[in-house]
Amino acid sequence: MTDAPDGLAPVNRVPEVTAGFWLIKLTAVTMGETAADFLAVNLGLGLAATTVLMTAVLVAAILWQFRQRRYVPASYWTSVVLISVVGTLVTDNMTDALGVPLLSSTIGFTLLLGLTFAVWWLVERSLSIHAVFTLRREVFYWLAILFTFALGTAFGDLISEAFGVGFAATGVLFGLVIASLATGYFALGLDGIWAFWLCYIFTRPLGASFGDLLAQPADYGGLGLGTVVTSLAFLAIIAGTVGTMTLRRRIRA
Repeated sequence: MTDAPDGLAPVNRVPEVTAGFWLIKLTAVTMGETAADFLAVNLGLGLAATTVLMTAVLVAAILWQFRQRRYVPASYWTSVVLISVVGTLVTDNMTDALGVPLLSSTIGFTLLLGLTFAVWWLVERSLSIHAVFTLRREVFYWLAILFTFALGTAFGDLISEAFGVGFAATGVLFGLVIASLATGYFALGLDGIWAFWLCYIFTRPLGASFGDLLAQPADYGGLGLGTVVTSLAFLAIIAGTVGTMTLRRRIRA
């Protein structure tokens, strides 16, 4: 069953995976890391208040997205940026406020993501991102995305902070992992769905590591650009890319 009008083919509610998709995804996760730090630390809202505020904004954005019956760049990517911020805050709360070790968070979010995929498959018999035609499938899609952001944050922090690898080396490490997955997909026949979701997970620590590298002071291993400059720079890239996508869709229509 789909939500398409009678006699019309169902329309996918999420975007095709293109170079533009990965560009916005990577900049969104980078901004998610720096924006969360800006709100909680620089503006002095604190971790708890920032989490409540951004969760409320995310709920509003997701409801906006659910009202769409096809892929709309503005609502979709607004939701991705906000879910990136909230995913970061969820992990930060578990680590800083509740004292949950990063290894435990990584394992826990891995299990939750695996459970999401398992239930999604049992209910829909498909994990395809090319057939998100119904509200139920879209709920599974966004739940999986939330857990990929939380998992990617925990895993990235585990490598860069708990294991002491550092921001730059962690970014290079996850960049190599993504490159190997791309090679597996394009040259070795790796299943496209699993290649997509694994890359989706690993772009989170890749972007977050370079976000921290740019924003954090030199004493902490960063370049000292600050969260404001870094967040605004990546927001400008996101806005420009989404605007271009929207314009192209209108021209094609």
